[in-house]
Amino acid sequence: MIKFLIIIGVIIIMYILAIMPRVIRRPDCSAFGTRFFAHRGLHDNAGDAPENSMRAFERAVRAGFGIELDVQLTADGVPVIFHDHDLKRMCGRPEKVRSLTFAQLRELRLLQTDQQIPSLKEFLEMVGGRVTLLVELKEERQDVSVCRKVMPLLENYQGCYCIESFNPAVLLWLRIHKPHIMRGQLSDGFLHIPEYRRLHIAWYLALVQNLLLNFVTRPDFIAYNVKFASNPSLRLCQSLFHAYTATWTVKSEEQLSEAKKHFDAYIFDSFVPAEFIAGADSSDNVIS
Repeated sequence: MIKFLIIIGVIIIMYILAIMPRVIRRPDCSAFGTRFFAHRGLHDNAGDAPENSMRAFERAVRAGFGIELDVQLTADGVPVIFHDHDLKRMCGRPEKVRSLTFAQLRELRLLQTDQQIPSLKEFLEMVGGRVTLLVELKEERQDVSVCRKVMPLLENYQGCYCIESFNPAVLLWLRIHKPHIMRGQLSDGFLHIPEYRRLHIAWYLALVQNLLLNFVTRPDFIAYNVKFASNPSLRLCQSLFHAYTATWTVKSEEQLSEAKKHFDAYIFDSFVPAEFIAGADSSDNVIS
C-alpha cells in the first residue's frame, strides 16, 4: 500500500512539473499592453476587409485594438500573414502556402476582394508600434525555420509584441535562442473533436491539449480555446502557478462575460467588445 501511494505521489509530482510554465525570471505579463486582441484583424469575411488582410489590420489599429495574426513561410522563405496551411478557403486554390513563392501568392486575392496576402514586413511597417501584436507562428512540421526568418523582422520592429504557437518546437527554439521574448503555448480540446481523434498524431495532440510539454517549452502564457476553459491542466496552471492566460476565439458579449471568469486576455471576432468601446480598458496599447 505504501509503495502504491509513493508511486501515485511521484506521478502527481511529475505531472505538476510537466505542466509548469516559466516561473523563474518570468516577464511582466502587463507586456500584453491590452486585454483585447482582434482575431486576424478587425475583419469581415462577408465584406471588403477579409481576415489577415491589410484593410482588417488598419481597421484594428484605428480602433485601438491589439492584433492577433498568423505568420508562415512561402516557398522562397518570405514570412507572410495567412491562417490556413492551404489556399482553398480564402483564395480558391488547392496549393499550400509554403508551395508557392511570394510573387505567386501576390497574384491571388482574398475572398474575391481587392486584398492581397500581406508580408509580415509590410504589416509591421503599417502598424508602426501603435498597438500590441500577438503573433502566431504556424508550422505543421518540426521545422523551425519560420523562427529564424521572423525574429529579425520583429526585433527590428519598434513596437510591442508577444509570440505564440501550437507547435512546441517553435516555443523551444524561442526558449533557447530568444528567452527574453514573451512566448505562449496555444492549445485546444483536440481530443474532444472527432477529426483530431482520427489522426495518427492524436497522442501528440493529447500532450499539447493537456500542456504536458510545458516542461520543455516553459511558456510565459497559455492561450486556450474558450470552449474548453475547464481543462484540468489549464486550471492547475492558473491556480498553482498563476499563469497568465488568453482565450480564443470569443464571439459574443455573453461569451466574453464568461471568459472573464477564467482568463486575463481575450482574442475576439464577430463583434466589438462594448467594454472597450466604452473606454473601460485603460491599459491602452503601451508596453514599457
